[in-house]
Amino acid sequence: MSRPTILYFLLAYGLSWCVFTPLALQGRGIISGVPAWLHLLGAYGPLAAAFIVTLLTAGFAGVRELASRMVRWRIGWVWWLAAFSPVAVFGVVVVVLRLIDGTWQAAAGFGYVAELPQLGWLAGWAVWVLTFGIGEETGWRGFALPRLQARYNARDAALIVGLLWAGWHAPAFFYNYEPSLIAVVTFVVGIVAGAMVLAWLYNSTGGSILATALWHGTYNAVVAGGEAVVAAVTTAAVILAFIVIVRRYGPEHLAARPRQAVGESGWG
Repeated sequence: MSRPTILYFLLAYGLSWCVFTPLALQGRGIISGVPAWLHLLGAYGPLAAAFIVTLLTAGFAGVRELASRMVRWRIGWVWWLAAFSPVAVFGVVVVVLRLIDGTWQAAAGFGYVAELPQLGWLAGWAVWVLTFGIGEETGWRGFALPRLQARYNARDAALIVGLLWAGWHAPAFFYNYEPSLIAVVTFVVGIVAGAMVLAWLYNSTGGSILATALWHGTYNAVVAGGEAVVAAVTTAAVILAFIVIVRRYGPEHLAARPRQAVGESGWG
């Protein structure tokens, strides 16, 4: 791993954990008065880290190139459907639950943002895309993945990103997730599977950060406020998709087209 990539991960962790740590301390009863919505602000640590390191290593030309991938929308209708695919899984689960219990209760959780509970489903969906979608994907897929893919095959690069991405969430287990061994293991497996699926989407779209941000934000909109069975089935679908992708395309590119790779100058 190159020094710029290491610096990126250190900054992504450091900037976000400056926000997550007070929330974690509050979650353990050590301090109080920290607004819950700061959790959403922490999503921008990876984005800020990506732009800082890109500016240091590639100048303003590199910054413009990174920004262009954040709005790369000419990806083809198939990949637009792939970007919104968590909605399809959600719809199937909701319909099945409707047939089982006779209610549409599971549908009410879509787009729910615990930190902003007053928002409707559409506004909540937009918040997920604009915070953890754009904020995280600009860093994990937009910056880190293509640099790691210059040194490793797509599967291994996605695995490295996935594990470090999972670790980035560690403070949230003290205020936002269940801090048990089985919960942590399940979370890490789901994150790594998601990293593989997102690598497939990123490589297949020629490096569209927008596509991965839409998928990521939509996935969060599906699972964050939904019933446990919705989150479980959606995560299982992601794991299944990861298995299919690896078997179908192989580890080298995780896609039908060559993996996106970015070489680095300076710093080694």
